[in-house]
Amino acid sequence: MNSTNSTNKTSAAKSLRLFGNTRVLVISALFIAMSIVLGKYLAFNIGTSIRISFENLPLLMAGIFFGPFIGAAVGAGADLIGCLMVGYAINPVITLGAALIGFVSGFMAILLSKMKPLPRTAFSVLAAHAAGSMLVKSIGMFFYFNTPIQVLLLRIPLYLGIGILEFYVIHLLLKNKAFSEQLERVKRK
Repeated sequence: MNSTNSTNKTSAAKSLRLFGNTRVLVISALFIAMSIVLGKYLAFNIGTSIRISFENLPLLMAGIFFGPFIGAAVGAGADLIGCLMVGYAINPVITLGAALIGFVSGFMAILLSKMKPLPRTAFSVLAAHAAGSMLVKSIGMFFYFNTPIQVLLLRIPLYLGIGILEFYVIHLLLKNKAFSEQLERVKRK
């Protein structure tokens, strides 16, 4: 086994252990709350099928900061609790897409841990949006809500634009030395 695979397995195991860290759980609950507010209350609806929001920003942050498992839990929790709070029907495919955004962002951050922070964060955000927002959530919208494919194709440039802004926010946070030190302190327990 080469050292990269060993490092990735160690990082994945560390991210799984963060479930027992009280500080991480509290911050994860805050990420869930942020996602609900950004996605359900501060979103801009265009018609019935397109919504411009930054609900995925906290999911991406949870995945990149704390790993794929915390990211997935935050994604699923935010979607389920948000739907119950607002009165939306729970769509399991869209919930899977939200969980996938958190998981893929964390998985890619671990997989690309040898890269410099800027490209690692950019690839993590892009891969998470491609898998969760553009693919899985669009499939859920197509099958559950009969959203036309032409409308679903608009999600590609929409999430590329939103992803750029989300990447920039996350990159600025990680670039800030004081924030990075506090983040490492939280992970240590």
